[in-house]
Amino acid sequence: MTTSEGSDDGRQDIRDAVAKLCRDFPGEYWRALDRERAYPKAFVDRLTKEGFLSVLIPEEYGGSGLGLGAATAILEEIHRSGCNGAACHAQMYTMGAVLRHGSAEQKAQYLPKIASGELRLQAFGVTEPTSGTDTTRIRTFARREGDRYIVNGQKIWISRAEHSDLMLLLCRTAPREEGKKTSDGITVLLVDMREALKAGLTIRPIRTMINHATTELFFDNMSVPVGNRIGDEGRGFRYILDGMNAERILIAAECIGDGKFFIEHATEYAKTREVFGRPIGQNQGVQFPIARSWIEVAAAAEMVDKAARLFEAGQPCGTEANVAKLLASEASWRAADMCVQVHGGFGFAEEFDIERKFRETRLYQVAPISTNLILSHVATHVLDLPRSY
Repeated sequence: MTTSEGSDDGRQDIRDAVAKLCRDFPGEYWRALDRERAYPKAFVDRLTKEGFLSVLIPEEYGGSGLGLGAATAILEEIHRSGCNGAACHAQMYTMGAVLRHGSAEQKAQYLPKIASGELRLQAFGVTEPTSGTDTTRIRTFARREGDRYIVNGQKIWISRAEHSDLMLLLCRTAPREEGKKTSDGITVLLVDMREALKAGLTIRPIRTMINHATTELFFDNMSVPVGNRIGDEGRGFRYILDGMNAERILIAAECIGDGKFFIEHATEYAKTREVFGRPIGQNQGVQFPIARSWIEVAAAAEMVDKAARLFEAGQPCGTEANVAKLLASEASWRAADMCVQVHGGFGFAEEFDIERKFRETRLYQVAPISTNLILSHVATHVLDLPRSY
């Protein structure tokens, strides 16, 4: 199946190393965390120590300097192994804004520490309760006072905020109606959350159906040095677009890994589970859904590969990133449903890990962008249909 066994020459060693690491974090580890809604610190620390979270950081700053394809291989294998990369995957794409648009001083100050694990940059502050995915309508405002910004506002669905030292924060520095474009007047700030918690930042956890460590953030006159601004004031929306494409491609790779997890578990169970004196996998009613899932995941994996190659080449890839995420998330969700059906009642049993992965993979038809918005993007930007919103 491609993305694993096909076109990614030279990345099998990475996959093997990730799979070996994941064997030290079996289902019991994740089930215990799930029950307690705890953060997988030991798992993240191992990924960091072995350099898997710094693959996109250039060698001069302590990373591996590899392309997005290597990062997709890592996250896919994590999910294929039954683990979950959501606790740390943001560190791969949020640092891109610093790398591409940060000053030389910012890169030297932050990237080596992110690569070594001394600092965690895992929080991406974009979504707000009133704006949702309409990012140009965010209301969190940063007012400049001398050499500092004073930030007031609110964010929601900000994952890993309690477990991150730094956060990439998108806010307005000018009202939406004053810009020539609706995206004008948006600025990116790099927030030191350790300091902010003492001066205006409040983090409120949100309990969800999965152990995703997501939160709501409140900013009450939070002070951020102007020196922590990424790039020029008012141009922040442009700076995060590449990061959003990378995010969608990487999460699509996670979905491919989830899909393979479900297919492999369903296949093995269908071979060994006997009913009426024969393995259930001998029945076409069981075979065909598994085979269809294999086909769907394989096809989605090709689009993930294509999107990653375009991203690495610096070519436009917004449509491909969106389509990869849609295809992969839908394929993994159908594979999850199929896997539960094959296992019957055992699919609902905690000890099989299927119900946990079932819940986890459902998220990605909603986040980081919903399926309907991807369809709107294709309709408008590819098919040239009138905009629906």
